[in-house]
Amino acid sequence: MKSLLLTALFLFAVMLVEAQPLNYPQPRKIEKVDNYFGHFVYDPYRWMENDHAPETEKWVKEENEVTDNYLNSIPFRKTLKDSMKALWNFNKFQLPIRAGSSYLYYRDELNSNQPVLYYMRSLEYVPMAYFDQNKLSTDGTTYITETTASNDGMHLSFQVAHAGSDWNVIRIMETKTKKSLPEVLNGVKFSNTAWYKDGFFYSRYDSENGDSMYTAKNEYHKIYYHKLNTDQSKDSLIFEDKEHPLRNFSAMVSEDESMLIIAGSEGTSGNNITIQSLTGNKRVFKPIVKSFNNDFEFIGLVNGKLIFITDFKTPHKKIIQIDPNFPLPAMWKDLIPETKDILQGAVLSYKNIVVHYMQDAMSKMLMFDFNGLFKGELSTSMIGTVDGMVGSQKDTNLFVSISNFTSPAHVYRYNMFNNKRYDQFKSRLPYDPEIFETKQIFYTSKDGTKIPMFIVHKKGITLDGNNPTLLYGYGGFNISKTPEFKAERLVFLMSGGIFAMPCLRGGGEYGSEWHEAGTKLKKQNVFDDFIAAAEYLIKEKYTSSSKLAISGRSNGGLLIGAAMTQRPELFKVALPAVGVMDMLRFHKFTIGWSWTGDYGSSDDSTQFNALYSYSPLHNLKENIQYPCTMVTTADHDDRVVPAHSFKFAATLQDKYKGDRPMLIRIDSNAGHGTGKPKSKLIDEQADIFTFLFYNLGMSL
Repeated sequence: MKSLLLTALFLFAVMLVEAQPLNYPQPRKIEKVDNYFGHFVYDPYRWMENDHAPETEKWVKEENEVTDNYLNSIPFRKTLKDSMKALWNFNKFQLPIRAGSSYLYYRDELNSNQPVLYYMRSLEYVPMAYFDQNKLSTDGTTYITETTASNDGMHLSFQVAHAGSDWNVIRIMETKTKKSLPEVLNGVKFSNTAWYKDGFFYSRYDSENGDSMYTAKNEYHKIYYHKLNTDQSKDSLIFEDKEHPLRNFSAMVSEDESMLIIAGSEGTSGNNITIQSLTGNKRVFKPIVKSFNNDFEFIGLVNGKLIFITDFKTPHKKIIQIDPNFPLPAMWKDLIPETKDILQGAVLSYKNIVVHYMQDAMSKMLMFDFNGLFKGELSTSMIGTVDGMVGSQKDTNLFVSISNFTSPAHVYRYNMFNNKRYDQFKSRLPYDPEIFETKQIFYTSKDGTKIPMFIVHKKGITLDGNNPTLLYGYGGFNISKTPEFKAERLVFLMSGGIFAMPCLRGGGEYGSEWHEAGTKLKKQNVFDDFIAAAEYLIKEKYTSSSKLAISGRSNGGLLIGAAMTQRPELFKVALPAVGVMDMLRFHKFTIGWSWTGDYGSSDDSTQFNALYSYSPLHNLKENIQYPCTMVTTADHDDRVVPAHSFKFAATLQDKYKGDRPMLIRIDSNAGHGTGKPKSKLIDEQADIFTFLFYNLGMSL
């Protein structure tokens, strides 16, 4: 009887929400038309690209009010948020940072917005709280994006960002005294910190001014050397390329500080390599890799030879050795040849090369000596994804972080001298991960290609076609989507939901050929793979169209926008987040120009036709029953600028005439997602899942 009453109350609440009309803002339209090779494209909301203009900010405020009112009318909004907060609230650990003979690591504390940095004098000492970045701002929106230690462990550098922006400042601290050095380095973006002697190399842009910094094209990236205790104005310009303003550069220094390695890039894949000896008086730059056709990831310097991971003539990647005195490709030596498995990463640890491979999007680790001789496999006590490895030629300890869909990072320590494994950090969970099961299936895409997909749910679920299901995808930039932990999914899984994640073409799950099969003129393959995943889940009675939601972020937001405009009848709910929605203008903002390697460019007539055919913004039509949609973005996103989501949401609301909600949620004082404080993450994800639960007919 109680169950029937709860069901009746839920249905009554649903009727009340549906009965309330959604009065969207009515933004003005302008007569803006672009001519692409004789094809005229109307862009009535071009003014929204000025995301800090008063008119845009007024529209943002009004849209957020509509969305908040809609969510407030859902009776379980607060209950769901409380449940999510409880499941989110446990300690999580990151990989240690080696600082001389000591170690530091970040740990998520209970009820804190950002992780706290801990210090261990050695592995035998009890960790002590060292630095709490939560004190940098009252709301957790100022945070540390990178922490590195000088080779002697005497100093730490911190890259600090605010409100989700990709712009950083660098601050420096004495490790023992915690004294902050006076200098502050500005203009830092897409940079690592490479320590050398009494300073470090880093990358920066010359300009960083006003609101335009969040949308203006990023040009003329340069490498500088900063000496400790000096003003940034005294930094030495080390490397630049005046002839190619759209190249980015990152600096690395070999562990023995004898070699500077500079990687230059023109996009999201492919890089060249230039080196400079840091010994002796003759400091000349020597090109090692001249083209941008392949990826070269520096691993280390062994006996004067440079070690790289590369996909040069090798779709699955391999490890090569380059003698800097004989750098021609004909002289490169295969140290660890290509295998059928996909090489994901490698690290030098003591006298070993530890290599992370992936087979069907699942991880394994193999160990080789410096001559490439196989020494064995490193085992773990859990099946999952290797999130990262930290090792050093000076240290017998290798640290490895592994997670899966239902368990957060477990950090192992391997003693490379005696081949023993230890649990370094493991979370105490407020739930039992054993109630869930994960399986991998293979389905057939439109052109006959077999695609792997992970499916996660509670044990004992019935396949009756009536299960609420969340299908998540990405499919781009050679990024592999492997089992990963997201706390926000736990409420959904515990409430009987199914989570599914296919490994779409465009990603890196099967090497460079898999990636290229989802790029430029072949980008439609990604959308076909995703749509086929939905059709598989329905055919196999995991779910039905009335119970199926789709979700993706960034490039995955583009995926959701394309899927919902190409097959709107297939899905009940669509959740495009921080998505690339305007495929004709993405390359005109911030770092968007670097994505043309994956997408192509509307400046090319052939590529324009392909982009226009699937661009989410340009494929919205009238008289179509689109899925219940909630777009999410943030006002400080300077990677995928919020204008993408603004224009898409405004157009969707203008063209759609039905009863389903077409909402946009714009977070304030936040960016693309990196470093978002826990409180904001919970607020955002609770709203997303409230919308999802309600429109899939779920209850807690």
